[in-house]
Amino acid sequence: MAQRFLAAAIQTCAGSDKEANFGTAERLVRLAAAEGASLIVLPEVFFWRGERNEEHAAAEPIPGPTTERLAALARELGVHLVGGSILERAPGEPKVFNTCTVFDPSGRLIARYRKTHLFDVDIPGHVSIRESDTRRRGAETVVVRTDLAAIGLSVCYDLRFPELFRRLTLGGAEVICLPSAFTFPTGAAHWEVLLRARAIENQVYVVAPNQFGHSPSGINDYGHSAIVDPWGTMSACAGNTETVVTAAIDLEYLARVRRELPCLEHRAFVL
Repeated sequence: MAQRFLAAAIQTCAGSDKEANFGTAERLVRLAAAEGASLIVLPEVFFWRGERNEEHAAAEPIPGPTTERLAALARELGVHLVGGSILERAPGEPKVFNTCTVFDPSGRLIARYRKTHLFDVDIPGHVSIRESDTRRRGAETVVVRTDLAAIGLSVCYDLRFPELFRRLTLGGAEVICLPSAFTFPTGAAHWEVLLRARAIENQVYVVAPNQFGHSPSGINDYGHSAIVDPWGTMSACAGNTETVVTAAIDLEYLARVRRELPCLEHRAFVL
């Protein structure tokens, strides 16, 4: 397992044109790889964002067209690629899953995680979304052990649920990836403080690529993709434009933080 490597968070503004969206994602993944990133993470629903009533038609099986292209890209570049999330159509399911996939440098699909917490929120004058109208929640936590690190998977709204991050940590996670399309009003208020809190309380790295700009459904996303270290330091943070941010993941540093402040060993209550 690598003791130190470079991670990248990709920030995009996806629309309803899958080909254009994938072209943007591929260009930025190639840029991240050229900068030396070994772990590259795309944002939530990077491949398609549109109207709720079009989600089932836009969804794909896994494996499917988009995941096959992600696999080929990971294989060509020789990187670990976390494919943000795509809307997954499962046989017999009237609703779709919001699913995060992970590919190793050989292009093999090594993990998938279906978003657990659905964003059903109504903030008058700002944002009104009911993901549960068209999407089904997942039911499993996922930690995948790679040649780089043990990687835990989460998606966007999951950030507000510390028990999920603690389960990932207790499952061995050293890096937790959080592909997101975090909305502007909630992001401006809570994005950074929650990212730092999840990293600090679990003594993990958090890699959090976010969407920015306006979605076709009228939602304004916050951007500010970030990578946070186990001490809670914002190692990298984007603005509100299409970009790639990178930061070092240092597992020796993570081990030192856990050794010198062994709060995970001091837990009085067990989940």
